Amino acid sequence: MNILSIQSHVAYGHVGNASATFPMQRLGVDVWPIHTVQFSNHTGYGNWKGRVFDGGMIDEVMEGIAERGVLANCDGVISGYMGSADIGHAILSAVERVRAANPKALYCCDPVIGDVGRGVFVRPGIPEFMREQAVPAADIVTPNQFELELLTDVKIKTLADAHRAVEALRDAGPKVVMVTSLETEETPADSIDLMAADAKGSWRVRTPKLDVSVNGAGDAIAALFFTHYLRDESAAAALSKAASSIYGLLRRTKEAGSREILTVAAQDEFVTPSQVFAPEAI
Repeated sequence: MNILSIQSHVAYGHVGNASATFPMQRLGVDVWPIHTVQFSNHTGYGNWKGRVFDGGMIDEVMEGIAERGVLANCDGVISGYMGSADIGHAILSAVERVRAANPKALYCCDPVIGDVGRGVFVRPGIPEFMREQAVPAADIVTPNQFELELLTDVKIKTLADAHRAVEALRDAGPKVVMVTSLETEETPADSIDLMAADAKGSWRVRTPKLDVSVNGAGDAIAALFFTHYLRDESAAAALSKAASSIYGLLRRTKEAGSREILTVAAQDEFVTPSQVFAPEAI
């Protein structure tokens, strides 16, 4: 399997491509990463060095890949944080090129916009770009609860609200939706829910809530879910496998007291999770 991953990248730590690429490789995927930025570390540290690339650079790299004659072998494209609409347009152009070469290829958009407690943390215009262009173009989207609410204008308090929001997002174009960090009135205080839906139905996976705050977990779970969905063509199976792997990864990270997610040290969790959480039909 070959996946084109267009995301940010850091030299130290694990966010963006530095969080998504290795888990996919560990599962046997040949990943073609294109970096939208090259930073020394993630911005949560408060200071960093490096540069933001523009859409023209992505177009240029895509042209080089196309010249190798391999786009027909690309099974999917995944994107994450978009620093500007310029980057977004280049990503959608890349998706179009891959689909032209391989009509069966799928596009997974992780619509990074913001989170509970932090609010919107992307540049002005990005939420609108996600809603109006990126999400409708995607086959799969992987928002957190905050992003799902923002994209659908549905306030989520109950599981029924979450289901209504997911179906509204599916009506906008994507056939598969996976929601992370879901907390409704039905979610116990010591747990966290994840939800996925496709044409076959909707499912929930509930895991214990871990007192850990690290960057990059969302990038990793989107990549894992996408990989498993491409293989199994089942949102339920992909949700269970991705959630189980991320729980193990975060548990190991918490036990080590690490500020950076232990992508390499806990890599066995990607292949054989130490604890498997079964999907529940909802």
